[in-house]
Amino acid sequence: MTSRPTIGGSRYLYAPFDAANARIEANERVQDEKWQALTFRLERMEAALERLERRLWLAVYGVAAVILTEAFSQLIQMNTTF
Repeated sequence: MTSRPTIGGSRYLYAPFDAANARIEANERVQDEKWQALTFRLERMEAALERLERRLWLAVYGVAAVILTEAFSQLIQMNTTF
């Protein structure tokens, strides 16, 4: 870090710049926290969507199994009648 030259005058001459830097850093920390919260919520939504997708595929496979079972039972009944 470069030291400031020792010039006469008020030490508060540089204070507005320090305050601006502090505000920028505070805003960056706030934005980081907001980004982390957004990421957390998105991850939870993705997990919920994956669970929903698994349930939907289970339902599809269940319906397909019922249809195939009915078809096989109809075939068996047709074969026993002959």
